[in-house]
Amino acid sequence: MAQNQNKMQSVNQRMLVLEMLLTENAYSHMIVRDVLNKYNYLPQQEKSFIKRLYEGTLERQIELDYVIDQYSKVRTAKMKKPIRAIMRMGAYQILYMDAVPDAAACNEAVKLAQKKGFAALKGFVNGVLRNIARSKGDIVYTSLSVKYSMPEWIVDLWTAQLGAETTETVLAGLLKEHPVTVRFRDVPKITGIDMETAVSAVQKALAAQGGTMEQHSYLPFAYIVSGTDDLTRLPYYENGAFVVQDVSSMLAVAAAGIEDYVDRMGFRDGQKAVRVLDLCAAPGGKSMLAADLLEKCDVHYAVISRDVSANKVGVMRENFGRCGLKKVSAEVGDALQRDETFVGTADIVIADVPCSGLGVIGKKRDIKYRVSPESVQEIAVLQRQILAMAVSYLKPGGRLLFCTCTINRDENERHFTWLRDEMRLRPVPLDRTLPECLHTGTTSAGYLQLLPGVHDSDGFFISVFEALGV
Repeated sequence: MAQNQNKMQSVNQRMLVLEMLLTENAYSHMIVRDVLNKYNYLPQQEKSFIKRLYEGTLERQIELDYVIDQYSKVRTAKMKKPIRAIMRMGAYQILYMDAVPDAAACNEAVKLAQKKGFAALKGFVNGVLRNIARSKGDIVYTSLSVKYSMPEWIVDLWTAQLGAETTETVLAGLLKEHPVTVRFRDVPKITGIDMETAVSAVQKALAAQGGTMEQHSYLPFAYIVSGTDDLTRLPYYENGAFVVQDVSSMLAVAAAGIEDYVDRMGFRDGQKAVRVLDLCAAPGGKSMLAADLLEKCDVHYAVISRDVSANKVGVMRENFGRCGLKKVSAEVGDALQRDETFVGTADIVIADVPCSGLGVIGKKRDIKYRVSPESVQEIAVLQRQILAMAVSYLKPGGRLLFCTCTINRDENERHFTWLRDEMRLRPVPLDRTLPECLHTGTTSAGYLQLLPGVHDSDGFFISVFEALGV
């Protein structure tokens, strides 16, 4: 106990956030995960402060630079990296963290500058931040790019594709809090516990630590969790009674209509097994949900989950083992390489293809700074190559689930049209498999574009096709 108290006293939260912001060649969500794991002994309030200050400063970077530049003679682009990060942190606290007094935000920024060897700039840091604090009610934003801290080319792309009003709704939606969603597994023969009991136990455990868990409006087995950064300590996690999975990912598998497919193709007689191939499977959530649905159908089946990363395959194997899924295998495999043993044999192919990730910017804040118009076009070419492989694995009547976590017609609707017209696949209407509140003019045509702010989910594209022949 005394050892933990000493550790807690030695952690300078703002210095820790500064080092996180200065970390290069690493993804923001992985930085947060690693730091919170390392300092898991800290009280929940302190971990929440670290997470919010880091993610908020990163997320609002364009806006923060704009504001700082209004009051600084040296533009942020010309500042030394540590000073720029310190100024952004200070400005974020002043503008968005009401629990932090403005004076504290300024003073702590000065201390950080001194500790990083910039004592000569403490007057500059203090002066600029105090001017921002005095004038924060008078700041005028000149564009959607600045207001919502989004690169201009993404704003222009969405405005052209979605219209100005919907684009602003999406931009605002991406800046809202994005809580964790989990899926409770209604397969007591595997988990050893019924779903209702597991849900109740987790809710009680969360309430005891000030957290909450509420059912999501889209699916009966989806729940929204808040108030904890360590789900692994919750009851029945080790039993595999629940898994972390975005509701958009759950909806994609639900849209595939696995139960309907099993009935239509006559698998319930037990004479043949359903074969599912997940081409870009990591972290494995869709594979696990597909397996759980097939377990409930009480049929023979095999789910083959592949990913090009050996590390990610290792994580999937751990998850599959924890969840007791003996008919799901994780394999290293490149979706661009044709596997002749699967050609024409798969009942269901899941192709959650690599994409620009524009739909999950709200959770992975650095995506918008990494992606470019040129990289998006390169990704679109890659997607089509993977989809061509996916189609080759379908047996007659087999189903293809094509989905992405982005908002871009070149990566989504354009491929949907190509699969329908050039690859001669039959779109499957989604109105029977998706909740009524998500039905649109496109769901009857076979696809759905989920949008943050419009829908209670990430940005996600879902479409389902059938191979001709049945």
